Amino acid sequence: MYFEVVGEIQEVEIIAVRLSIQRLSFLQARYGEGRWRKLKGTALVRLEDGRLCRAELHWYEAHGIGRRAFKIKRLFEHS
Repeated sequence: MYFEVVGEIQEVEIIAVRLSIQRLSFLQARYGEGRWRKLKGTALVRLEDGRLCRAELHWYEAHGIGRRAFKIKRLFEHS
């Protein structure tokens, strides 16, 4: 599903770090070595049909590499 993050991600929490990440080998092969963390937070997103919704997002992040592989875990409201 295509979506665009609109604004700032809030309520950011770390879910997993380094070896606790199940997809660590994929992340390192695709994006490079780094101190990978899996995070979650909420943000306003624009869905591919143009609707704006608040959503819980999960993604991976590493210093010097940035945020990668965003995924919507659940939608809270539609507007």
